[in-house]
Amino acid sequence: MTRTGSPRLLREINDRAAIETLLRSGAMTRAELEEVIGLSKPATAQLLARLEEDGMVVRTGLRGGGRGPRAQMWAVNGGVGYVAAVALSAELIDVAIADITGSLLAEHSAPMPKENTLRIFRETVQKAAALAGLTLDALSHVVVGTPGAVDPATGQLGFAPHLPGLVAVDLPSTLRELLGTSVSIENDINLAALEEMSSGRAAGVRNFVLVWPADEIGSAVVVNGVLLRGVTGGAGEIDSMQVPGGRYGDQVDSEAIVALAAEHGIHESSGLEAVAHALNAGTEGRAFLTALARRIALGLANVVCVLDPELVLLSGGVAHAGGETLCELVAAELLKLVVPRTPVHLAQITANPVRAGALHSALAVAREQVFGLPQRS
Repeated sequence: MTRTGSPRLLREINDRAAIETLLRSGAMTRAELEEVIGLSKPATAQLLARLEEDGMVVRTGLRGGGRGPRAQMWAVNGGVGYVAAVALSAELIDVAIADITGSLLAEHSAPMPKENTLRIFRETVQKAAALAGLTLDALSHVVVGTPGAVDPATGQLGFAPHLPGLVAVDLPSTLRELLGTSVSIENDINLAALEEMSSGRAAGVRNFVLVWPADEIGSAVVVNGVLLRGVTGGAGEIDSMQVPGGRYGDQVDSEAIVALAAEHGIHESSGLEAVAHALNAGTEGRAFLTALARRIALGLANVVCVLDPELVLLSGGVAHAGGETLCELVAAELLKLVVPRTPVHLAQITANPVRAGALHSALAVAREQVFGLPQRS
């Protein structure tokens, strides 16, 4: 049994190593792949022939250069699997479709409806898939990023009263039946944190907190490289946390920021616009940003005192509108409140961080299903 099983196991390990290398690096020649995975020329050639026969890799043309013959290029066959990433907010259903290599095939969004939410959700995902030339049953996996958190015991979405059409059902089961494929649901800010771990400022950081003030109001907690979700999925839901002055979310939401800005002579219709305006508003702008930083730091202080993380990241529209100026002010205010000297930085991923995190998560699941590659945070 051992003699016949070992070669097969070794082939599977080598196949996965080759697939993982091609996914990470893109198209490569046989010689390039051979050098990375450490196999001989004949073994690498046999591996590629085997993967090509199985439909896992494809030839993608020839690479020129030098006086010798042009070398054949190989890449993972993107058509062996497709995924959808969906970011939900009170305003929007935002969908991206990609193949298993991560190549973006289509994007589509629709306003979040006031009623018939599930039907519109399905139609929006279906439209995005159609733009990619696909039907829903072609999707290997779908990841949905949503405000709030799904209780593992009931499947119901909590902490998201602004999504009434989605909170009174077993959401994972309902969406799986609705789309006819496997579906995962994750907190939106958790997904932003996962993307920061993958390709942002938290790469290589084992313990950190990502805080999203104002437009979403929440946080994601990563301990030893793993997201902390809590028993009911509500870890990081700092909106209802009590701080001096009352509920934290009531002090840092857009409406509260607008009111705080008005106290300093800055009149805008949204918190994001008020913060952006304040950067060029001289002394009054600086005073407003300092007051806002103090409010943000009040909530952060509770989190930092309990967790003592390596890093705090500020994410979301308001945080990035304030830029390094707001970030430095928050760091200065936090130092007045806590003993740990935790650095505070801006999150690096600014373009659709929730959807980007959902796509990263969906690809990890699909690659495990198709290639047997282990999922990593």
